[in-house]
Amino acid sequence: MTAGHGDGHRVQLEVTVDSPAGVLAAAAGGADRVELCAALELGGLTPSPGALARCLEAADGALGVHVLVRPRPGGFVYDADELLTGLRDVEAAAAAGAAGVVVGALRDDGGRLALDGAFLAEAAQRARAASPLGAALQVVLHRAVDQLPSVAAAVAGLAALGVDRVLTSGGAPRAVDGLAELGRASAAGRACGVEVMAGAGVRPGQVAALVGAGVHAVHLSARRPAPPSAGGGRRVSVGTADDGGHAVTDPALVARVRAALDALP
Repeated sequence: MTAGHGDGHRVQLEVTVDSPAGVLAAAAGGADRVELCAALELGGLTPSPGALARCLEAADGALGVHVLVRPRPGGFVYDADELLTGLRDVEAAAAAGAAGVVVGALRDDGGRLALDGAFLAEAAQRARAASPLGAALQVVLHRAVDQLPSVAAAVAGLAALGVDRVLTSGGAPRAVDGLAELGRASAAGRACGVEVMAGAGVRPGQVAALVGAGVHAVHLSARRPAPPSAGGGRRVSVGTADDGGHAVTDPALVARVRAALDALP
């Protein structure tokens, strides 16, 4: 497990990307690893096999590529087919050479949401069985955990399910607003050997507070609008979320967060 800054070790920086260009931008800015997703405007969905293959080539072993496995937007309570799809995607990503898989699922527990521990445990087992890395492949619980009443209580049971790390905002809209819960979750993580990584709206001026709360790593998307596409004329929307633009990874923002982390005492 990577220790937090207060333990005398470099705080890890993870950047969400959706392309090989994003991998290169994250590396240029000083990221330690990337989380590969599709449809970041929807909170991230499972990327295609082709996207993973190209991003692994772009990373060239210089930084780890972790793959989000999320079959659809709109919550984390899945039916049997969606869970099976997720398990197949976990196996495929691991077999293709991903350094880690990012998973999560919830279940209805008498009208309250709870972690789907059976899914997490099976995803971890299948991923490591399929991966050339074996037990070294990392399994990460994503922000489904932020839908639960207590992030810290959930973290305490993750090691037994085969989870290495959890991405959380401390149950708040932005990580900087969830500092108290991030502190409790980080303490629970240290007690059981699970990293806590803070993410959601992270900016350079916030990292001192996040690390001060005890987190082991910081996660951000570092997005900026892409330049307009060449050419003009008529444009026809191809979907309800299609506004004609897209975003790209900003290496300068990644570098500012990296510098803020490295400047901590």
